[in-house]
Amino acid sequence: MPFLMSDESLQPNPELLLDLVNMKMPFGKYKDTRLCDLPVSYLEWFQRKGFPKGKLGMLLQTMYEIQLNGLGFLLDPLKKRAY
Repeated sequence: MPFLMSDESLQPNPELLLDLVNMKMPFGKYKDTRLCDLPVSYLEWFQRKGFPKGKLGMLLQTMYEIQLNGLGFLLDPLKKRAY
């Protein structure tokens, strides 16, 4: 998952993971839902229709890849701290 890696060291980027847990969807049916809590079906819809531009789109695409690869458990420790 290139979105989770920092360019220089190819290590997971903790800032992006924190953004997935802390940032809320700014619009639509799931407005005010944390990105990490969005339903897979919603992420799949964005995959088909196109992700928004900018940081939000990158985060949604990253969340899609996490769900697609069954890696949602990686966010559990961060979720416990955030809630």
